[in-house]
Amino acid sequence: MVEKTVFTDSKEYDIRYTDQRDTAYLRSLLKLKGMLHWFPPSDDAELDNFIQIWMGFSRFNAALTATFKGKPIGMSTLFLMPYRKVAHHCMFQIIVDPEYQKRGVGRSLIRNLKHLAKTQFRQEFLYLEILDENPIIPLLKSLDFYEFAREERFVKEGDQYFPRIIMGAKLI
Repeated sequence: MVEKTVFTDSKEYDIRYTDQRDTAYLRSLLKLKGMLHWFPPSDDAELDNFIQIWMGFSRFNAALTATFKGKPIGMSTLFLMPYRKVAHHCMFQIIVDPEYQKRGVGRSLIRNLKHLAKTQFRQEFLYLEILDENPIIPLLKSLDFYEFAREERFVKEGDQYFPRIIMGAKLI
């Protein structure tokens, strides 16, 4: 077990552009028990599609992978819009290995993703769609994200409904 300290300033910590070799890692993180509760896919077919879309943005250097000692420990991606009228804003996704959560990895990935969105893709707004009570909410608020929209009974798992929240940050 790794010590529960912030280590993102370590020389062994790095953030690089995501590439296709990270696909298996992303799949393994999403398949961890309980992880899919926080993401849209429900089954393996939907998961395959979700991963394909996520990884597709790596072709544009719009996805980042955090590594420690060369091993991936977290990933994030911008879901860029292909239409000029709305190309100034996008959604993103982030996932961090539970072993490395609350140690600065998520903060580091989001800060780098915000910088990438603003400087490389000229984004003005960045959004994350999450379920209510997601443990990432305090981190997002500390990084200047605000609740943009809320919709009750948006996600249905079995007989239970969960509200979604869209949190946004201005990059301009």
